[in-house]
Amino acid sequence: MSPIETPSAPVNRQATAGRMSAMPAIPSMGFGGAVAACFSKFVDFSGRARRAEYWYWTLFVLLFTFSVTLAVTFLFGELAADRTPGIIYLVLLLPGFAVLVRRLHDTDRSGWWCLLPATGIGAIVLLVWLCQEGTKATNRFGPRTT
Repeated sequence: MSPIETPSAPVNRQATAGRMSAMPAIPSMGFGGAVAACFSKFVDFSGRARRAEYWYWTLFVLLFTFSVTLAVTFLFGELAADRTPGIIYLVLLLPGFAVLVRRLHDTDRSGWWCLLPATGIGAIVLLVWLCQEGTKATNRFGPRTT
């Protein structure tokens, strides 16, 4: 093979062939799938939610609130726009708590840990837990989600 040619098999496939685990691969979750999953399980506090589901939901809430507030400001003025974020957060409160509890379950923690920010410094600890990868195997809250 000349120096310009590339091998037919990717190098990383050869390197990782020996490290393949017996666990099936879980497909990645996109933005739309995560939002749809949160709305379909908006009162389901059992089970697990992966990082993508939780953070895409958080992104959706922020983008939705910003865009609706901006639209209400242009259509009805600032007075109406002042109340808009509060109404949106109130409507999305239950699905937000549900996905938060399921995210904590994914890291093998009880959903009651969502009260940790009430201590002040606990918000940092909770943020670290939400950023951690969930347990790879089945934990006490069920199997790994898709």
